[in-house]
Amino acid sequence: MTTYESDIKTISSNGEVVFGILSDLSNLEKFKDIPNAPNELKNAEFDTDSCHFKIEGIGTIGFRIIEREPYKTIKFETENIPMLTFNAWIQLKQIAENDTRMKLTVKADLPAMVKMMVDKKLKEGINKVADVIAQAMNNR
Repeated sequence: MTTYESDIKTISSNGEVVFGILSDLSNLEKFKDIPNAPNELKNAEFDTDSCHFKIEGIGTIGFRIIEREPYKTIKFETENIPMLTFNAWIQLKQIAENDTRMKLTVKADLPAMVKMMVDKKLKEGINKVADVIAQAMNNR
């Protein structure tokens, strides 16, 4: 398993509010309109427990929430990715009343050939997604 982690992002909001928004993926629909959002997010589809988006050269992939630990963690598993196993989670930590820190983590079990093709994109992509989420949460 290879682990990809975003930088820690700061969200100017209460941890309970952040968790409430991020743990219902249908709330992420509005993130598609954020300036500088990756194209993958602009083509995404969301419902309460899952999201699906297209990645050029890979196809449509999705994530489904499999566990919610209130105000701390939201865990995901992948859908529609044959022969690849990904798990992802959002970690939240409230530092002060309106200061919540967020980090995204992806663990992927990738065959060597696939890893060579997507390693750089995953490293960059995880930070882009974290940036978009933090920007959207700070601008809501």
